[in-house]
Amino acid sequence: MKIIPFIRPIYALLAFLLFSTLFSFSKRYNPSPYRIKTIVIDAGHGGKDSATRGLTSKEKDIALQTALRLGKTIEENMKDVKVVYTRTSDVFVPLYERIGIANRVKADLFISIHCNSMPKITRKVITGYTRNRYGKKVPIYSTSYSQSTSTSGTETFVSGFGRLDEQDIAIRENASILLEKDYKDNYEGYDPKDPESIIMFSFLKNGYREQSIKLASFMQNEFTKTGRLDRGVKEKSLAVLARAAMPAVLTEIGFISNPDEEAYMNSESGQTEIVNCILKAIQSYKKQVEIE
Repeated sequence: MKIIPFIRPIYALLAFLLFSTLFSFSKRYNPSPYRIKTIVIDAGHGGKDSATRGLTSKEKDIALQTALRLGKTIEENMKDVKVVYTRTSDVFVPLYERIGIANRVKADLFISIHCNSMPKITRKVITGYTRNRYGKKVPIYSTSYSQSTSTSGTETFVSGFGRLDEQDIAIRENASILLEKDYKDNYEGYDPKDPESIIMFSFLKNGYREQSIKLASFMQNEFTKTGRLDRGVKEKSLAVLARAAMPAVLTEIGFISNPDEEAYMNSESGQTEIVNCILKAIQSYKKQVEIE
């Protein structure tokens, strides 16, 4: 008796069922494509906190002008992205409230705008001598202050390792799981003794750090293309970045203690160039991290 004609349809049926099962499984568990939807722009300092100042301007004012211009440029060129500001006027916003805003709106990126400055060096100079009450000759000192005005360039910071506990809190409260959409919505049920929770938690922290460095590197590359001195991407324990539950960077767009860079950062052309550099960096980052 020949049974070969019956075997082929059975194999075909089994293949169909297996394909259908795999297709259904992958469709059910394949996460939705990742998209950058919200960017928080932070204008450094503000209000009573004017931070550094140059010959003609204050850091808080340059930071605000640049932040507002950057937000507007993002909205014009990236229609699918929502921009949220930590401040839009000369007001004081506490450091942790700035990143708190980003956490509450579930931001995908946090970018803080600042100006750099060289420290003032205090020196005591002998300007003469006098005699004390015992007739002994003693020097007379005067205090002088000096500051480097030639230091220039841009540098961008990501959060260092000194505040990891603060980041832990933010991630537990705000971060969405990136591996599987329906695994957990957040870390409200995070168990520090659960190996699975620890692995996922570590994944998120490392992911944020790597993505922050990636965005910072794109920024520095764009600044360098315009002829700016590249001072690099650096890690530092900064309060404004410490509790970020998303990739976050702080960029120093120039030295306000350098008269030439101060003028550049205050000029229309300078601000436009700075903003375009940051925009291109965001676009490059977005293109690379989004899953097609």
